[in-house]
Amino acid sequence: MRSIILAVALSAATLAALPLSAQNKKVDKALTYYNSGEYTKCQELLVKYFPKIKDKPTKGQAAFYLGECARNMSDARNAEKWYRKAVQAKYSNPLATLYLADALKMKGNYEDASVQYSNYQDLVPDDPRGAQGVKDCETSLKWIASPTRYVVWNARWLNDKESDYAPCFGVDSTDIYFTSAREASAGSTKNANSGTNYTDIFFSSKDKKGKWSVPVPVEGAVNTLFDEGSPFVTEDGNTMYYTSCKNFKGQSLGCRIFVTNLEDGKWTNPEEVVLFRDSSISVGHPCLSPDGRTLYFASDSPGGQGGKDIWKSTREGKNSWSTPVNMGSQINSKGNEVFPFAAADGSFYFSSDGRGGMGGLDIFRLYTKDGKTSLENMKYPINSSADDYGIHVFKTYKRGFFSSNREGSRSDDIWGFYLPPIQVSIEGSIKNEENMIAIEGAKVSLTSTDGTQLDTKSNGAGKFTFQLSENNDYMFITEKAGYLKGIGKETTRGLTDNTVLHIEILMTPLLNVIELENIEYDFNKATLREESKVSLDLLVDILNVNNTITIELRANTDFRGSDQANLELSQARAQSVVDYLITKGIPADRLQSKGMGEGNPIKVSKKIASKYPFLKEGDVLNEAFINKLDSNQDKEICHQLNRRTEFVVLRTDYKESGIPFGGE
Repeated sequence: MRSIILAVALSAATLAALPLSAQNKKVDKALTYYNSGEYTKCQELLVKYFPKIKDKPTKGQAAFYLGECARNMSDARNAEKWYRKAVQAKYSNPLATLYLADALKMKGNYEDASVQYSNYQDLVPDDPRGAQGVKDCETSLKWIASPTRYVVWNARWLNDKESDYAPCFGVDSTDIYFTSAREASAGSTKNANSGTNYTDIFFSSKDKKGKWSVPVPVEGAVNTLFDEGSPFVTEDGNTMYYTSCKNFKGQSLGCRIFVTNLEDGKWTNPEEVVLFRDSSISVGHPCLSPDGRTLYFASDSPGGQGGKDIWKSTREGKNSWSTPVNMGSQINSKGNEVFPFAAADGSFYFSSDGRGGMGGLDIFRLYTKDGKTSLENMKYPINSSADDYGIHVFKTYKRGFFSSNREGSRSDDIWGFYLPPIQVSIEGSIKNEENMIAIEGAKVSLTSTDGTQLDTKSNGAGKFTFQLSENNDYMFITEKAGYLKGIGKETTRGLTDNTVLHIEILMTPLLNVIELENIEYDFNKATLREESKVSLDLLVDILNVNNTITIELRANTDFRGSDQANLELSQARAQSVVDYLITKGIPADRLQSKGMGEGNPIKVSKKIASKYPFLKEGDVLNEAFINKLDSNQDKEICHQLNRRTEFVVLRTDYKESGIPFGGE
């Protein structure tokens, strides 16, 4: 099972905090088995003797250690059973309550788990695991209610009734290596730690029809009578790194990483990868960086954050590696971090039981986007209430395999995953800019940066819809006789979830005078401010799309100042707009400028009236109207409304091609 190196760390960490003696020889003997990591023998003895124990403290201790055996063998059902008995017997160690909560969480019983975490928080207020557990239960329920887009399935064609885990692709996604405790493994005895067969490395391949072959042990000198697993095969398929763990008389001798090469279809001459001088330090779960220069692995070496940590070492020769470096608190925690995987897209995956999550081991992903590094829990359904670990991603994060003992597994099983494309649609509405009435029967043309071109028409409510693709930019052009063509832009870049976008496109009647919003100048000057150029760039788009029109740019002032000065200033301002449009590639013969001075006060539209309650539709903001206003603030608003830049269409038969979407 996946405890090929993890169980050693769990037992050592547990024993450091627990009393190991009891006033009972049978219990003492069972604890001796526990102390040596022989959980099955400890469990068998305590289960047999448990009904005969009359002393309540001893009964509580025996129940607790039965829970510990189950926990170390990843048996959440029996862990819950025995920890609950320990709590009911009022066993003195509060960890019984914490581990009961953990077991309930691993079974997906988040409501009851939250109660037990709260109980533990009352017992040990200074330990953050109680509060964190309550939070994790709440978060897990939310993740299940709103799952990510990943689709997962049990890879039943690879799995056996015994444990199968730690999948690894070979040369491509049609070859897979993995760890298995099935009957075909080389070992003939049971592992005293896990209670299962010793594990071996198996291989399966997929034929052209998509059918996987029956998994078989890899050929050569890799598999032994003890545990081998967690393979990592290089991209060329010729080199494999793997973990080997040996026992002697039921006691673990620790785990080592080996490297082997493929020769004539067999893995030959395994050679140990020496990483630490201290041979008592366990190492396992090897993984190379995509460039082959860095070896990532899990270890219980001193100097880490706690439990198992992820470490790394850089290549110095063919099988020579630098002194390992702990990957620090960004990845490692006080719990266990195991099964690293460095993906081709730069993401780094690992599993942890020390960072909170849905239960047991959760899979995490470290990635960099826009120069910022982030760590994310992969959430549901990649993660579950059970142990989820040993992920291997093919090329990108969109598909691969991982390991889990969740519901639907017979033991530890291999599961497949796939990230389907994002489903994005857009719902648009087309309205008359003057009165905001829906426009029926307008032609809507879609163009995208991937070359897609589609057409539709707006319905009676002025609505239209399109299905969009992810990571694209879109332009929508609307047209109908009597109106300027309308323009809308949208993007699907950066979207990570299924999304419905909304867009409103306003179309202006051709005979209207059209105001350009947010055109601003320095006081008493004709110089355009930078913020004005955003609005003018939209006008450039309008002119490029409506490439048969010529227009007259009109600038207006308020009535303050002399008539002549205002006329000259407005003419200069209108010309500055024309000059800017010419720099953007609009032909000069499509543009005229006209200064209107102060003689053309604005008539309040429905749109303006809805924005300013003191105005009503039809008001003319001339000098007499403004002077009657009581509020200086209202007067200034009216002056600003009069200081506007507009354009009017002069002709609609100018023959000139516009700039295509995506052009320059």
